[in-house]
Amino acid sequence: MKIYCCAEHVEVGLDNIVDEAEVPPFINNLSDEEGEKVTHNSGEFTCEYCGKPAVYVVANEHSDTICGQ
Repeated sequence: MKIYCCAEHVEVGLDNIVDEAEVPPFINNLSDEEGEKVTHNSGEFTCEYCGKPAVYVVANEHSDTICGQ
């Protein structure tokens, strides 16, 4: 499970991962080492709660994200 979140909703994402997976979540900033926003093929990732650009990805250990590997 992974949730893309803006800075305003990162705590909600963390709570949802804990509630669903019952394990401590991983959190990664979506900026690379140079501070550039990470994007996917169709553009920027968006917050799953409000649609603003995502700043973080919150995931459990079984997700297919870098932080879950």
